[in-house]
Amino acid sequence: MDSELTVREIMDREYVGVTESDSLVETVELLLEEDKETAVVLHGSEHVGVVTERDILSALVDGPDPTEATVGEVMSDHVPTVKPEATVSAAADRLSTQPARRLLVTNGAEPEGVVTEEDLLAGRSYRIDSETTTAATGEVIAEETIGGASTETTPPAEDRFEDQGICEVCGTLTRDLASFNGQLLCTDCREM
Repeated sequence: MDSELTVREIMDREYVGVTESDSLVETVELLLEEDKETAVVLHGSEHVGVVTERDILSALVDGPDPTEATVGEVMSDHVPTVKPEATVSAAADRLSTQPARRLLVTNGAEPEGVVTEEDLLAGRSYRIDSETTTAATGEVIAEETIGGASTETTPPAEDRFEDQGICEVCGTLTRDLASFNGQLLCTDCREM
């Protein structure tokens, strides 16, 4: 089994970067143009905050005149972060303890991307899907590491289908077919 997905594998590397002095209207236009919900507020190459759709809507209702407002007036300076090497589970745990809907992925002070709740859910879903396969294929359906040794679990032979056939009279799927008068029949149909 592959190790759990990391934040680096699921994060959005293309984020919108703005400065505190940028106009709020220009930032909204940029977010709409790039189809993003969050802009990372930068001072040089270091992050100092984020401005989200929610921050902008709050400013429209309660804040300064939006045509005069700057990003610095409405941004959130509390930015929960996560390292790109963190697992999806660790990032989800971190996000669940924060009043935010996204984590800024950083390597030191420099942002590398953004990971959202949706990204984390998709990452967890991918992990679940990749760990389970259909028993019908006879492939590995689970794999565990016990004491450092990897063990594979395959479905029992009676649960696999490759050595079964269908009775030509009743349509039953069975391993016990025999030819009788030119037909393959199950035990029950042969006794009739």
